[in-house]
Amino acid sequence: QVQLVESGGGSVQAGGSLRLSCAASGITNSRGCMGWFRQAAGKQREWVSNVHPDRSTSYAGSVKGRFTISQDNAKNTLYLQMNALKPEDSAMYFCAAGYMAGGFCQHNAWGQGTQVTVSS
Repeated sequence: QVQLVESGGGSVQAGGSLRLSCAASGITNSRGCMGWFRQAAGKQREWVSNVHPDRSTSYAGSVKGRFTISQDNAKNTLYLQMNALKPEDSAMYFCAAGYMAGGFCQHNAWGQGTQVTVSS
């Protein structure tokens, strides 16, 4: 059973930085993919970033150039470095794990989320 536990959220002023972590356990697929999603209050969950089995990465346009996804396989941990944060980045951030299908990451396991609040 896959378990994902996020940490590192908090409150920060606009322009600041945060690093989110996601501790993963129970992942047996060595060719799996992982990613981050976020959901702001009253809005739908939106995809933020993925890292693929070949270690390539992809980002939503709204965060590209400001956020960096990475993973430490030895520690079974996924990270999201968030720089130049904006108030519109405020949301609950979720870690997700999945598998590649048709060239896309199909997420099928989710963490409980960590809250990020950016004040202006």
